[in-house]
Amino acid sequence: MHADRHGLLWLDRGALTVEDGCLRFVTAGGALEKGDYQIPHQSISIILLGPGSTISHDALRLLAHHGTAMAAVGVDGVRCYTAPPLGPDRSDLARSQATHWADTKLRLHIAKRMYAMRLGKMMPHRDIAVLRGIEGARMKESYKLAAQRYGIKWEGRKYDRQNPDATTPVNQAINHAATAVQAAAAIAVACTSTLPPLGFIHEDSDQSFVLDIADLYRESVVLPVAFGAIKDSEKNDRDPLERLVRKRAGAAFRQAGLIPSMIERIKLLFDESAEKMPAMPDPIAPDLPADPTDSPEAA
Repeated sequence: MHADRHGLLWLDRGALTVEDGCLRFVTAGGALEKGDYQIPHQSISIILLGPGSTISHDALRLLAHHGTAMAAVGVDGVRCYTAPPLGPDRSDLARSQATHWADTKLRLHIAKRMYAMRLGKMMPHRDIAVLRGIEGARMKESYKLAAQRYGIKWEGRKYDRQNPDATTPVNQAINHAATAVQAAAAIAVACTSTLPPLGFIHEDSDQSFVLDIADLYRESVVLPVAFGAIKDSEKNDRDPLERLVRKRAGAAFRQAGLIPSMIERIKLLFDESAEKMPAMPDPIAPDLPADPTDSPEAA
């Protein structure tokens, strides 16, 4: 039972292998101090394998045999490269998600619960297009307020999906921050074995549910990370803007406990006994320091 396990284990800058039937991790120093560790793979749910690491075929076999998932991620979870669908040993959340998604009324109900998490109250509207319009107007105001808080000129949200870098630096920073938060959401979705294509607000993408979860944190994480990185760029013209965003995102993820928070939100979303959806936490601190770690492997 994964309820009896200890959740996520972060490993980086080392080699994950098997020795005498046990999982072994030898690291040069990163998330763990330099050393040789035996990993209790039967008591954790998922291993997040970060940059500078390798894993043997035998280690993958052992993890699969014991139902322990493994995701290859970027520094601090700002990228999610792959997450084999080993998942937990129960399908409750996936079945509940599919049931709610397949029923039009229940699908709208979950969408309203998502908006309630962001807006602090359940909206009475029964048209998803109306809800999207209300949320869109709110986000326009949120962009303006965030720009004012950070003292940055704001000329509106512009995004070309075909060429995301062909826009203003502040819009580029928002794009990069949103990508980082989507990676964290992808990890959370993989950890809960929920179904990425079955979204409730987003519909067309094969990552629709990932985008739904990521959007819960647009105001509390994406905007502070993006605008904070723009301020960082005014003092640091050596690093590319994307790297500055990644550094700040990593620090924000740790401060907010982002991935565990997303996992709990996913569980709460389909828990019908939870009558009231709690509002999202306040935005992360504007003066959040960027991660001093600067690794070319943090792609």
